[in-house]
Amino acid sequence: MSISRRGFLQGRLRPDSDALRPPWVARGDMFEEVCTRCGDCLRVCPTSILIAGGGGFPVVDFSRGECTFCGDCVTACKPGALMRRSESVAPWNVKAAIGDACLARRGVECRVCGEICGEAAIRFRPTAGGVAQPQFDAGRCTGCGACYAPCPVGAIALTKNVEKHE
Repeated sequence: MSISRRGFLQGRLRPDSDALRPPWVARGDMFEEVCTRCGDCLRVCPTSILIAGGGGFPVVDFSRGECTFCGDCVTACKPGALMRRSESVAPWNVKAAIGDACLARRGVECRVCGEICGEAAIRFRPTAGGVAQPQFDAGRCTGCGACYAPCPVGAIALTKNVEKHE
């Protein structure tokens, strides 16, 4: 793991590994050294989910919308911090997760996340005498974030999956 000079001087002895970077990060552990923080990817994002995070580096904010995986951020990235290798490689290793605050899990009818999920990664299974329960299929989830903002109780989290996509 590489430590940037800026990170060292700011007292960060490891890169900001918790930050959710844009899709198609070319070199995850070297991102902060390659990215010039020019902001071009922020300006071209059609859903405006890319914002300047710590140190001015781009991060994803799903409260603003979803990622359509249009690739505009990659095209705008002249330093090559974002790079689409091939169509068969996933844009990132982000997946949604449904937390315990979920209304349906608490017995209140709600299917907002399932209705908005274009990949059908979240479906609702009817239960006898109760509220339909969410069923999550991680294999179908693209990590687009469409389910995040509409959730009325903030029960959806989007985090980096432990699996590596190369």
